[in-house]
Amino acid sequence: MTRRTDALLGRFLTGLAALDPAAVWAHGSLAGGDYQEGRSDLDLVAVLPGPLGPRTVWALARLHARLRGEPLAPLLHCTYLTSGRSADPERRHLTWAHGELFRRPVTPVTRRELHDFGRVLHGRPPRAFLPPVPDGELGAFVVRDQRDFWRPHVDRAALWRQDVWVDLGLLTFARATATLRDGRLISKREALTLLPTLGAPTEVVEDITRRRYDDRSATPPDPGWTDRRAVLARGYLAPAIDGLVAVYG
Repeated sequence: MTRRTDALLGRFLTGLAALDPAAVWAHGSLAGGDYQEGRSDLDLVAVLPGPLGPRTVWALARLHARLRGEPLAPLLHCTYLTSGRSADPERRHLTWAHGELFRRPVTPVTRRELHDFGRVLHGRPPRAFLPPVPDGELGAFVVRDQRDFWRPHVDRAALWRQDVWVDLGLLTFARATATLRDGRLISKREALTLLPTLGAPTEVVEDITRRRYDDRSATPPDPGWTDRRAVLARGYLAPAIDGLVAVYG
């Protein structure tokens, strides 16, 4: 991590201390070694005393509001578990992300990340609160995610003119393939390396690499590239996801 990231995490942990967290963990690229300041999300999970009543929810909203002036604050996402209700994989937990509070589950992928390489920022380790994720549960979730979320969205053409859909669509597919085929979680950088071996369009992989890892000041592609990239990405992902689900579903 770098100075700005350390400073933001320090301010966050200091503010959260008033709520007496039992643990705070990092997962995703921040824990997995692929973190890039200013580009990568800061994915956190905190365990708080429960239940989370209105006062606690208000305190969390105020904490995140106070951090909004920090340059990296929009990238800081945190899900709040309670110690007595953290084991249920279907339970939806209070989460701060994208500038708002809402509820979502801690997925089997996130739970496996926490067990395999989660970074303890405060308190006890993930195994103290989260049961292990069986391979079958992890694989079933990955298949459902590809089949029920990504495959229908491939048919929504307008989405694929956006960088985020192209990037996450292809990277998530490569990561899903590695998990189902080899039983392991891989980073986004590893997924980029894997994509060409899975038949992904070379131009699209190079575009993702340039934007995520190369010089941000590089000359952008011609105006027609966005539309052509969308066609290439969708044309690849539709049969690729169908094939993955047919084999592992």
